[in-house]
Amino acid sequence: MDRIAYVFPGQGSQSVGMGKALAEASPAAAAILAEVDDALGEPISRLAFEGPAEQLDLTANAQPALVAVSIAFLAALRERWAEAGIEAPSPAFAAGHSMGQYSAMVAAGVISLVDAVRLVRERGRQMQSSGQGRSGAMAAIIGLDDARIPELLSLGSALGSVTVANRNSPGQIVISGDRAAVEAAVAGVRDLGARRGILLPVSVAAHSSLMAEAAEGMTRVLAPISFSDPKIPLLANADARPITTAAGARGELIEHLTRGVDWVAAVQRMSADGVTTFVEIGPGKVLTGLIKRIEPEANAVAVDEAAATGGIAVPFTDGAAVTS
Repeated sequence: MDRIAYVFPGQGSQSVGMGKALAEASPAAAAILAEVDDALGEPISRLAFEGPAEQLDLTANAQPALVAVSIAFLAALRERWAEAGIEAPSPAFAAGHSMGQYSAMVAAGVISLVDAVRLVRERGRQMQSSGQGRSGAMAAIIGLDDARIPELLSLGSALGSVTVANRNSPGQIVISGDRAAVEAAVAGVRDLGARRGILLPVSVAAHSSLMAEAAEGMTRVLAPISFSDPKIPLLANADARPITTAAGARGELIEHLTRGVDWVAAVQRMSADGVTTFVEIGPGKVLTGLIKRIEPEANAVAVDEAAATGGIAVPFTDGAAVTS
């Protein structure tokens, strides 16, 4: 029997057209997207379906669109399982990569979908305005030995703040901080044995100290929101510790703005706890690829499948048993 985890992608997995075939084929998915459009007072689903890409990629648009489409995929999955007479699996974990934590918390019954999309829209605005007066940047570093990460960070530290924002898979990290510090670190990556460093086309230094103002802002925004204890265990982005209470979930949404995402630790923690199958619920296949590099023996499945009916691949329809 498989022990499974649901994993939800973060910003960067958006693309024009996402969720369109799904909504056309699944009444449950279409209802989710209509609910989000109504909650935001604008057709975010149309932006996801039709673009333009430069508008969809704006943080304040990309984040609610991703949550909406991810939960639409989840609703469609449950609909397909019900139609096939299959009991929906009870996952051992729900884990989100960065902003994907909001989708994971909706799936785990911590916050409502309406609250989630409104919150991530405000999160995007807070991130965009945080650290004004300081130019932020992020860069992907490919092929660097983990042991040399401290040296990498020291290359830029004299010019400002720089930290590891994402540890995505072995040999793949993202750094974030003041632009001058990030650029200095990137300039020296080959001397440290890395294959390359790539400045990312973003205007915010996510998961760094430059997001302190955003964290303060989100503390105020989250204060009146109702949180429930997770029905599915969650994992903290920074250190993969289990989140099992409403208070812990609320704190996570503040803390992860200024701390990094250790996706390697999260996947390893889930594997150590017996998870053998990871189901990526949302647009794209980014997390599926990362999981296969972190745990090559794991079964990683992306439900976003353009070649499948309605754009969705439905796992566990072959009669394979699953357990929490």
